[in-house]
Amino acid sequence: DVQLQASGGGLVQPGGSLRLSCAASGFIFRSNVMGWVRQAPGKDVEWVSSITDGGSHKDYADSVKGRFTISRDNTKNTLYLQMTSLEPEDTAVYYCAKKRDARNWPLPRGVSAFTYPGQGTLVTVSS
Repeated sequence: DVQLQASGGGLVQPGGSLRLSCAASGFIFRSNVMGWVRQAPGKDVEWVSSITDGGSHKDYADSVKGRFTISRDNTKNTLYLQMTSLEPEDTAVYYCAKKRDARNWPLPRGVSAFTYPGQGTLVTVSS
């Protein structure tokens, strides 16, 4: 079974930084597009970022572009999300996500292309 365990969330002040990690197992991590999605309180799940299997291509939602960086270490089966200049609007549960099919292209920009099992990690941005 696909298992995605996100960690690294917490309480941070506006303007602060956090790095999320995701430990993946149950599938061939290096052969799959990965991403992050998030769900703010009372809102639908929102796509945040995607990265190709080798890590050479990345894409971001407009709301986080220039502030968040997605990366991966295929030797450790781990996905990362470096978040800087955090805003209260970034408050959400963040989920690590695996693309439903094994193709790199097109690199998805929506939630429906992903599966995101696991509990996620809560990020709260507040002073």
